Amino acid sequence: MPKAVKGCVLIECDPSIKAIVLKIDQDKHDYIIEDLDDQHLVIKESQLPRLKERLEEVDIPAIPSTFEQTLLMKGRQVLADTQQMPDESGSE
Repeated sequence: MPKAVKGCVLIECDPSIKAIVLKIDQDKHDYIIEDLDDQHLVIKESQLPRLKERLEEVDIPAIPSTFEQTLLMKGRQVLADTQQMPDESGSE
């Protein structure tokens, strides 16, 4: 039966980011309460801001989230739909 623990946060992340979090946590075990699966961790709520700082310090290539990629693709489509091709006849 699951138990409730006060002061925890469930986070979802890519497996690559989770691997970095596990690496950060391995020395002192200050952050992770429970490793649930490939994309979910239970983190100490009080340590979440510090964990975010530590992740920002890690040199990770910027990979847009799926949501950001979707917005980018839709934005390009909207831009393409609103742009008009110049008239080749030379008249405007």
